[in-house]
Amino acid sequence: MKFILLALTLLTTSLFAVRPILCCDYGGGKVTILSARGEIEWQVEAKSPQDCWQLPNGNILFAYVAGAKEVTRDQKVVWEYKAPENVKVECHACQPLTDGNVLVVECGTSRIIEVDRAGKIAKEIKLTTKPEVKLHNQFRGTRKTSDGHYLVCFKGESKIVELDGEGKVLREVPVTGDPHEVVQLANKNLLITCGDGHKVVEIDPSGKTVWELDENDLPGNTLRLMAGCHRLPNGNTIFANYLGHGHLGEQSQFFELTPDKRVVWAFEDKGRFKTINQIMALDDKGDVSKGEVHR
Repeated sequence: MKFILLALTLLTTSLFAVRPILCCDYGGGKVTILSARGEIEWQVEAKSPQDCWQLPNGNILFAYVAGAKEVTRDQKVVWEYKAPENVKVECHACQPLTDGNVLVVECGTSRIIEVDRAGKIAKEIKLTTKPEVKLHNQFRGTRKTSDGHYLVCFKGESKIVELDGEGKVLREVPVTGDPHEVVQLANKNLLITCGDGHKVVEIDPSGKTVWELDENDLPGNTLRLMAGCHRLPNGNTIFANYLGHGHLGEQSQFFELTPDKRVVWAFEDKGRFKTINQIMALDDKGDVSKGEVHR
């Protein structure tokens, strides 16, 4: 196990410690809680996990290829949604909602669903993709906003789509590459990771780019497939740099970045982790069920 504290790029006013982190290792097939010292505090196996949250009760909610689960710290499954078994489906995002339901997005069935505590579908929003887009490439990060809208990464069509509460398209935002995450920030800007576009952008409500991170902006941290992200209360952002597609083990797997593009710390563990694609900083004390955590 190896932590890299990048001393040359630390803020001059203070020394930042590594944070406790919840992460998905897509290629390694597990969801893990790491302490601030890099020790594994909790871990559960999952096939191709793609999204993860720590809930206010301490349980862990995550999406995996065939659905979503809520698991306690003693490994008990207390809630689960299983995708239909009679069709090919991939689930690549989930989100706890204010009413206790869970949002799940499905490739294959092409839909957003909200699932209640009994595991039943309470609401369904159909999504339409181009017929040439393969199932695996349909959708990634999907979030319901505080105003009841849905933001969806149309991975194979290089765009973000905003829908109203009934599924009507409100706007489409073209992006470079294949977007993997879209997060609405407190100021209503959208933070978008562009997958194999090797880029991150932040746009304001008018669509203007107000911040961007390009492939070679960070010495020693070339942007590969940019996946999950978490905007922290202090204005910094943690990014997951997915190292699949020929880059396994080459560099840091996630890092914290200041708004002026200085790396605070970076995490690298080639032995225990393969392709980390989603992260959540557990010292962010916002309530995820109220949309107070921006990831």
